[in-house]
Formats: sequence, structure tokens, C-alpha cells
Amino acid sequence: MRPSPHRARSARGLFGALLTALISLAALLTAASVAQADTTLCEQFGSTTVQGRYVVQNNRWGTSQAQCVTTTDSGFRITRADGSVPTTGAPKSYPSLFNGCHYTNCSPGTNLPARLSTIAGSPTSVSYSYVSNAVYDAAYDIWLDPTPRTDGVNRTEIMIWFNKVGPVQPVGSQVGTATVAGRQWQVWSGNNGSNDVLTFVAPSAITAWNFDVMDFARQAVSRGLAQTSWYLTSIQAGFEPWQNGAGLAVTSFSSTVNTVGSPGNSGACTVAYATNTWQGGFTADVTVTNSTSSPVDSWKLGFSLPAGQRITSSWNADVSPSLGTVTASGPPYDAQISPGGHVSFGFQGTYGGGFAKPTGFSLNGTPCGTA
Repeated sequence: MRPSPHRARSARGLFGALLTALISLAALLTAASVAQADTTLCEQFGSTTVQGRYVVQNNRWGTSQAQCVTTTDSGFRITRADGSVPTTGAPKSYPSLFNGCHYTNCSPGTNLPARLSTIAGSPTSVSYSYVSNAVYDAAYDIWLDPTPRTDGVNRTEIMIWFNKVGPVQPVGSQVGTATVAGRQWQVWSGNNGSNDVLTFVAPSAITAWNFDVMDFARQAVSRGLAQTSWYLTSIQAGFEPWQNGAGLAVTSFSSTVNTVGSPGNSGACTVAYATNTWQGGFTADVTVTNSTSSPVDSWKLGFSLPAGQRITSSWNADVSPSLGTVTASGPPYDAQISPGGHVSFGFQGTYGGGFAKPTGFSLNGTPCGTA
């Protein structure tokens, strides 16, 4: 039976009302999702997770004044930082995010603590946003200990100061300069009463950088502040404010620790690395073998160039960046490594000081042995 015009209008009105209600509900759910994505922590040692794998911590340990941090999709920002402390002493806090374990709080899925001798490489990236109306340093922390401890203070703290604003300085005294991971640093060494501190201070502000944590861990070993039998327990990025600090932010952070049972015996892949060197220059021919029974698609080989080396050109792969922790990506015509198969590529570069081969090869995130 054909409905009357009145009934038809009523049906359309009911449908319109239902559609409006559904749109409103969707908007509310979206708003709720956004609200859940940004979590504000004001508790002294409050923490939460971001990216599903890193812990953000407020970590207000040196003052009773209020401090709050708000998480983002990829990091955090300081939204409140009341008060100040003397710049001749310790900072107010260390709001940060980390991979690993800190005072029994371990990040989801971490493989830390890990013995230094089993770490093939630890590629990381971080970016910061700075303010000028505060006194602070932007510090990347690396913690080492003789035992695989997940609680308390570790024996050695490595700090990388990406930036500092105001009359503050690291623990101890300056003991020289060094080139690490392709950058020049002021090097400070001392003890804060609880642990040894080795600090690398950038001569000018760094806002973003990709590098290998192991380059700095090896510095601690070479300076007698750690041993290869020790453990890497956590990797952290944040700020040490003395005065104010609202607006400071870690805008992105990633950390991976690639471990192997022993060199040349990873089981999944093998890398043969042959070189030809001359004064100040070298070429490298690299062969990557897939030792598994499955193909490796869109292959990417990650490794860490020793300090002082820089890539100037490459063939059969795109290799970038030119120094530090680099990634070689297969070209479209050779992007798959078949089971038991191999691919080869090469590059030319420059170096300063003594020549050394890279460490920490990984194929699409899986550690490789060396032939």
C-alpha cells in the first residue's frame, strides 16, 4: 500500500534524526579517542606509555614544586614546570621517555637489560623542541651496570647533551674532546655520589639526530667506566630543568636494540664485508645472504659506520644517511632476497684516523652474523 505523504515525511524525519544521532555519537567517540591519546601526568613519579612500547615518566625528583608532562603520539611536552633550583646543584627533575627498565618500571616488549657483548647495534632517533625562557639541558641518557638490574641506580650513566641553556654544566670536569658517531663533543667525567657520569656536550644545539647508542657505550668501555660484560639497562631522552621549562618537548623517539648470540652465528642472515682502503678513502663491497626458508621482501640492511667515516657514493643500493647509523635499501629491480639467496651492493667513502669495519648489521630489523 502506498504510504500517505504524512507517513512518508515522518519516516524521513525519523531517519534524519537517527543519522544526526549517529554523527553526534561518532564525534563524541572521536573526541574521546583524542582525549585518551593525550595523557597529562602531574604525579611526582607518574608514568604512562606511548607508541605502545616506550614509557613516559614525569620523574620530578629534585623539587616539591608542581610539574606536569603531557604525552603526544610520539613523545611528550612539559606543560607545567613551577619554581627553580640553584644552577650550582642538581636539576629539578628528568621528565623523559625510555626503552628498557627504570626503577622496576620496564617498557612494553623491551629486550633490555642486554649484555653489551651481545648487542650488534642499537639504532636510535630523537628530535627535540626547545624554549629560551628556561635554564635546562636536553639530555639523552644511557645506563650501564655490571648486573642486569631493573631497579635502583646503575653504576655508569652516559649523558649526551643535545642542548643547554643557561649557566649549567655536567657532573665533574671537562677531560677533553672526542669525535663520536661522526660528531665533535666536549667530554666531561665525574661522579655524582651515586654513580659515575660520562657526558658528551654538543658545541651547538642539535634538534634531531639518528645514531647508534653503542658508539657511546664503547666510549665508556674505552675510558674504563664499563666493561663489555656489563649490561645496557635503559635508553632515555628528556630534559633536566633548573628554572621553568614549560614548552620543552621530545617530539619523536625510537630505540631498537639488536642482539645476537655470537658474531657469525645469527642463523637468519649473514653479511660479508670486503674493503679496499687508501689514505683517507675506501670502498666497501657488501654481500647479504638470506639464510632462512622464506624470502625477504623490500630488504633493508642497517649498520653503524665507525666514527670518522662518511659515505660519498653507492651502487646497487640506496645508502643513507652518509654517516653514523645508516640503512642500505634494495633498488626496485632487486628488492627481494630469495631463500638461501644473496644480494650485493657497494659504496665509497672517506675516513679519518684509523680505519675500522662497521658493527651491528641487521636485515629488516633482524640481527645478522658476519662471514
